[in-house]
Amino acid sequence: MAEALKGRVALVTGASSGIGEAAALALAAAGASVAVSGRRKERLDGLVQRIEAEGGMGLALPGDVSIEADASKSVEDTIARFGRLDILINSAGVNEAGGIESLPLEQWRRVIDINLMGTIYVCRAAFPHMKAQGAGDIVNISSTAGRRAGWRFASYSTSKFGLTGFTESLRQECGPVGVRVSIVEPGATATEIASSISDPTWRAAIEQHTHKDTAMQPEDIVDAIMLVVQLPRRANVTRILIQPTVDVEPMP
Repeated sequence: MAEALKGRVALVTGASSGIGEAAALALAAAGASVAVSGRRKERLDGLVQRIEAEGGMGLALPGDVSIEADASKSVEDTIARFGRLDILINSAGVNEAGGIESLPLEQWRRVIDINLMGTIYVCRAAFPHMKAQGAGDIVNISSTAGRRAGWRFASYSTSKFGLTGFTESLRQECGPVGVRVSIVEPGATATEIASSISDPTWRAAIEQHTHKDTAMQPEDIVDAIMLVVQLPRRANVTRILIQPTVDVEPMP
């Protein structure tokens, strides 16, 4: 195991697949103890087994970040097990297709509750502990949809634009007490984000879009995350946009 993050403790939300899963493995490989949060317990258990098989320390925390009590408990359980919290990666996210007329309000709420409010809940629970330590790193995973809105995925864009505003305001509040805050905005990346879309036509379209030959892999995004959390404390990379080298044509 590498030693770059030895002695540090990380919590990764949305860790049952995609960028969250890859981030958990990379943090553990760098020596951090890693708590992993998500709604699919069996996947979290398998991820912890992989971490521990490589000599790391992991903790599975099944739960739904859109439920404030679950989000807060993930932080509390991480600190109860490992004694501190140094790195928070907010990677939980879902997508939906539809605009103001076609997407039911309950789906709007679901996307915003997970993508935006879930991040807020976890950050609100984590910040006091990081503040008391005088140091910490919060990295929120967004999307290019937080820069370029499209009405066919209006709820997703709304949640990601909101995440940008929240992250910047949080950075301004947290920086003076030694807590760094960053946002990472990936373009097309081969993850399971399409599986959350209820419309089968758009689910298939997003699956194809994110798995084109030129799309990025979760590990590509994690390389940026690892850069952010390993910089000298005086430096804070506040916003990273990552796109495929060969452009994947945007969704309409």
